[in-house]
Amino acid sequence: MTAFQSSLTSTLPSLKSRHSSANTPHLAQKLQGLRPLFRRLFPTQVAPDFTVVIATYNGAQRIGDVLDCLRCQIDTSDILWEIIVVDNNSTDDTAAVVRSYQDTWPQNIPLHYAFEPQQGAGYARQKGTEFADSPLIGYLDDDNLPWLNWVRAAYRFAQQHPNVGVYGSRIRGKFATSPPVHFERIAAFLALTDRGPKPIPYRPEAKILPTGAGLVVRRQAWLDNVPAHRTLSEKFGDREAGEDLEVVLRIQKAGWAVWYNAQMWMYHDIPGHRLTRKYLLTLFKGIGLSRYHTRMLSLNPWKRPVWVVLYALNDIRKIVRHLVRHRQQVITDTVTASEMMLYCASLISPIYSAYRLCQRKFRSLAG
Repeated sequence: MTAFQSSLTSTLPSLKSRHSSANTPHLAQKLQGLRPLFRRLFPTQVAPDFTVVIATYNGAQRIGDVLDCLRCQIDTSDILWEIIVVDNNSTDDTAAVVRSYQDTWPQNIPLHYAFEPQQGAGYARQKGTEFADSPLIGYLDDDNLPWLNWVRAAYRFAQQHPNVGVYGSRIRGKFATSPPVHFERIAAFLALTDRGPKPIPYRPEAKILPTGAGLVVRRQAWLDNVPAHRTLSEKFGDREAGEDLEVVLRIQKAGWAVWYNAQMWMYHDIPGHRLTRKYLLTLFKGIGLSRYHTRMLSLNPWKRPVWVVLYALNDIRKIVRHLVRHRQQVITDTVTASEMMLYCASLISPIYSAYRLCQRKFRSLAG
């Protein structure tokens, strides 16, 4: 770098420092407006304000729709942002599709490709978090379609709420086929969240948290509190379950607030096979089997034995109430059967977790 470039790239931070002491908001706005110019002049010297991480597995047919939504984002001229597509060991043409988009992508919004060989959305998100170079990261899956102002709304919310470490989107479904009867009772488990038109906090005592789709996290809060290898990144039953909850719980436990941002609109593209009885039962089995870990994360170790018993009694109560209320529908109705699967799998989750621990120790001894 030349002396002239060094002088230019150091001008913005030094001016910001002087602004801070002088308390002149108008100057700060002008300086923020210069960041896109500096990014064009010295793309490697100015870090982005916001990163979108898209985790994808065999998403060649889906990733283009997500990128098209991001290409059309509005009101981002004063935001430096980037996109990282994390290929989670795909066997289709995902890499080729991303390369074709890179060839025609706007130069002021870097589009990166990263490869994560270890299967699992948790590992893909961890890769994107480590790859990113901004203080804020928004996580999308390859079936999430963000609305035109999603990036703007996500970035603005962070500036207005500096104590919030994690916040979720307002998500509605885009269904390929009609959902089963009573689907509204289980919609949240398919990453559909609509908690109204105003932002609200997720209180720790409520035991409700945002889904990983459309989640925005302060990168430093993740790096400081979330381990690279997480228990819930692994499969529970036949599928992954709860990895995004583990991330949010760990950050919340560290003292960061967790919120819902109603201005971050997006759609979740749900294909027909995800609404079938077979898929939903498998999904709820995995979620239930992971419940022991998600429940214990927010508790001090000395409290856990008592709470295991209390949670088990509550699960039994739910099972009995469900049988009395719905009777034969626990077999004939898809949604009711899915709820029963969740309660039963939650009840045995401590036993299942102990079994997994024994398996892991046996494999380490055998190896």
